[in-house]
Amino acid sequence: MLTIFTIPKPFIGHIGVIQRNAVMSWLNLIPKCEIILFGNETGIQEIAQELGIRHVPDIRKNEYGTPFLDDVFNHAQKIAHHDILCYCNADIIFFNELIEAVKKISVREYLMVGERWDVDVTTPIDTSRENWAAEFLVFAREHHTVQNFPGMDYFIFPKGILNEFPPFVVGRRGWDNWLIYHVRKRRIPVIDATSVVHVIHQNHSYVHVPQKEGTRWEGPESWNNVKLVKNRQIYLWELADSDWVLTPEGLKKKPFSLRTIEQDLILSTPEKFHMFLEPFYRLGHLTKFGYLKLSEHFKR
Repeated sequence: MLTIFTIPKPFIGHIGVIQRNAVMSWLNLIPKCEIILFGNETGIQEIAQELGIRHVPDIRKNEYGTPFLDDVFNHAQKIAHHDILCYCNADIIFFNELIEAVKKISVREYLMVGERWDVDVTTPIDTSRENWAAEFLVFAREHHTVQNFPGMDYFIFPKGILNEFPPFVVGRRGWDNWLIYHVRKRRIPVIDATSVVHVIHQNHSYVHVPQKEGTRWEGPESWNNVKLVKNRQIYLWELADSDWVLTPEGLKKKPFSLRTIEQDLILSTPEKFHMFLEPFYRLGHLTKFGYLKLSEHFKR
């Protein structure tokens, strides 16, 4: 039913523990999902062989050794055995409600996203236990935090609709925000599944980010990602810019709001005129998310 693909970091130390937790949670989904691990970092080949999952070692990388997402997305859509794909970060734990959510989607083309819960996990999760998922979800409810901006760590979509990627690199700023705009621009529904899907992000450090500036992924690779977006003020959308929500009863269109007006104005205006919309477009919102700060970085 579903192909899950990801680009793991090395399976070493703490990040190795939480990535294994994530992959084991995916292997417990019913019906069984196809899993594809991309990259040649330490331990990826070994865990793929141990667990009997697919491995694609050769992917394109930048000068820092960070993989390009366009290469991985294009390759995954060519080789996936299933028609529905899920890209997610390799530290994300899924429960079977993810599969149930996909079954509820009644449109042919879509992008399904959702908010995550951040949880500190330091030890292996025994997914062989019958009630592991229910018990871990109780733990996550009691110990999670939510970012002041919704993190988007998984993207579910039908094969073939995401073939037009700029050369973003994985794990850095901006590409996921551009993707929301890109899909909405094509009049494909962007569905927020937060209310029916619990997604757990296992917290980790960001010491792996080259030339890191700040506490997370800020640095030259993030600046380069954002530079690839033609208009940083207009095209960096986020979860709140989805136009549908998935509920227990099924898909529902989001209610009309001021945000709807802003979105429709941008989507209906030719791109060559978007520069004239910048002074009016969600100035406070963009400042909150740091993109005006990024723009100032480029002016230095």
